[in-house]
Amino acid sequence: MRIALLSYRSKPHSGGQGVYVRHLSRGLAELGHHVEVLSGQPYPQLDAGVALTPVPSLDLYAEPNPFRTPRPREIRDGIDLLEVGGMWSAGFPEPLTFSLRAARLLRARAHEFDVVHDNQCLGYGLLSVQRSGMPLVATVHHPISHDRRVDLANARGWRRIGLRRWYGFVKMQARVARRIPQLLTVSESSAGDISRDFAVARDQLQVVPLGVDADVFRPPQQPRVPGRIVAMASADTPMKGIGPLLEAVAKLRTERAVELVLVAKPIPGGPTEQLIDELAIGDVVRTVSGIGDAELADLFGSAEVACVPSLYEGFSLPTVEAMSCATPLVASRAGAIPEVAGPDGLCADLVTPGDPEALAAGLAGLLESPRRRRQLGEAGRQRVLEKYSWKSVAAATVDCYAEAVERTSYARARR
Repeated sequence: MRIALLSYRSKPHSGGQGVYVRHLSRGLAELGHHVEVLSGQPYPQLDAGVALTPVPSLDLYAEPNPFRTPRPREIRDGIDLLEVGGMWSAGFPEPLTFSLRAARLLRARAHEFDVVHDNQCLGYGLLSVQRSGMPLVATVHHPISHDRRVDLANARGWRRIGLRRWYGFVKMQARVARRIPQLLTVSESSAGDISRDFAVARDQLQVVPLGVDADVFRPPQQPRVPGRIVAMASADTPMKGIGPLLEAVAKLRTERAVELVLVAKPIPGGPTEQLIDELAIGDVVRTVSGIGDAELADLFGSAEVACVPSLYEGFSLPTVEAMSCATPLVASRAGAIPEVAGPDGLCADLVTPGDPEALAAGLAGLLESPRRRRQLGEAGRQRVLEKYSWKSVAAATVDCYAEAVERTSYARARR
């Protein structure tokens, strides 16, 4: 098949979208399909055999100057004006404006693709792609309405008003999702949440879990670092549960020698950095960012315990990556994490989300028991080998493409 894979932003080393785009596109190419990724900034890191077509935005949120005002000569058309206006009015216009740019490109090249696969954009432009007769599939990792609820619950005053405006695109995503006959998602938990929050019929959703490269994320060849805990957070937001983890580490360091390596890029002066200072744990907490898969695998493999403290996850790639490295887990009993990691005590000790005491107790229990760490780690590695590979993800996704092509052909024949 000739596949157009859309991603409105594809940060290479953190965040599920960039990881998903890279590994799915590689898996599809390895099965013999032609894959072209259409992406806005930040652009993805792709493997040989996968083409990239940049769909440049104004990139108004890029570091080191987010929320910048573009120069007049940067404005090319009405879509650019819409993007600037959205940013100036405290919204997040990228899903909408990317979808309009991608739709314009796809309409001009409709004869070059057999199927269009959208990754979590769900902008109005996709509806014009669908009306043009191109088979369309969309992946919804989880409904962003959940992020909105958690952020609003942790916000105060004027911040709540700003967040409501920022998350205004969620209504668009729900409307578009209801109009796309075939949606993919990554877990049964996420499917239920999408069906409820977006009012999508459950039979529109097909579950295709994510995968991991088990040859890269593998058990370590070197001894693990005593007392090291590794956690990964793709965003400096309350939903990732970093605050309760830091409080748990503050408690643990009074009882034993511990080190937390946090794979994240905290906002300078933001909540994570402030809490580290308040808890006086800067000497035992280290943050790293911008690392590739091999470095991340080495980091997971160096830890005695990995932690996923999120208050919600639609799937949780860090959970699978840690298990693939045979690193035992302490994880929140939240969202899809129990579905991914299996029953409590199999590959992970599951604790109450957002509870620092429970996190501290779970981490201490594993740090004190080499035998349990080994048991959980071995079970995690075996679970990954049996259930989570990108090759199987790509094959299942192609089956969904075939259904979309057949559905579209049938609709054309009935006209």
